[in-house]
Amino acid sequence: RQFDALMLRAQLAVLRAESVFGGLRKKVVEIAGLLEELSNVPMVDRELELIHEIQGDEFWQDVTAGMLETVRRRLRELLKLIELKRRGVVYTDFEDVIGAAAEIEVRGIAAGADMERFRCKARHFLREHQDHIAVQKLRRNEPLTPTDLVELERIFLEAGVADAADLERLQDAGGLGLFVRSLVGLDREAAKAAFAGFIAGRRLSASQIEFLNMVIDHLTDRGQMDPRLLYESPFTDIDPSGVAGIFGADAGAVIEILDSVRRRAAA
Repeated sequence: RQFDALMLRAQLAVLRAESVFGGLRKKVVEIAGLLEELSNVPMVDRELELIHEIQGDEFWQDVTAGMLETVRRRLRELLKLIELKRRGVVYTDFEDVIGAAAEIEVRGIAAGADMERFRCKARHFLREHQDHIAVQKLRRNEPLTPTDLVELERIFLEAGVADAADLERLQDAGGLGLFVRSLVGLDREAAKAAFAGFIAGRRLSASQIEFLNMVIDHLTDRGQMDPRLLYESPFTDIDPSGVAGIFGADAGAVIEILDSVRRRAAA
């Protein structure tokens, strides 16, 4: 029902040419991005073409209330698949006082600063360039060389997907290689191969195999994994102590494998 209300507000904003439409559009695009991450679910896969279309600029250029109604009807049943994170309620008790108006100059804000929009543009670009050698290396967990990274930067810049400021911001998050890997994911066979040596030298229990399969699923979808997640749900649903409880002294070896996978994308 919240999605219905969002789409109704968006339709009214289109009909009335209201300025709030930009914010409503952003929320719809964010929802489409979350649904795209669930493309392995059959009912989501059937609507994947529409989900991709919503995330592109062309869809919104001449959007109509009728088009938004179609989006609402086709996607509303998929919203229940998105996992919602519970947030604590924050209460405030203060009095808002409006002072004298004054003009200010806003610095350092550009259209490319919207990270979600940048991710959306990059995702669409990479979908059309998934056969590029550097992208394939990232998918297969092959080491990325400095030359590969320069080539990735070049095609991003030439296609207008990113500018120098965008690439500079990515350095704080691990670099362009890790960013691309997070969008294209890791080939499942490559993810399994990363753990092949670990599995070959041990007799694993059913719980340990289930745990590793969950790690492999995460790598396949996200391309990398923060080891801290191994101590959170759903991994703690198998053992309250997470990876330490499941593998004991071998937990460090699992974490080292994840670090190795990450380093291969960070040339």
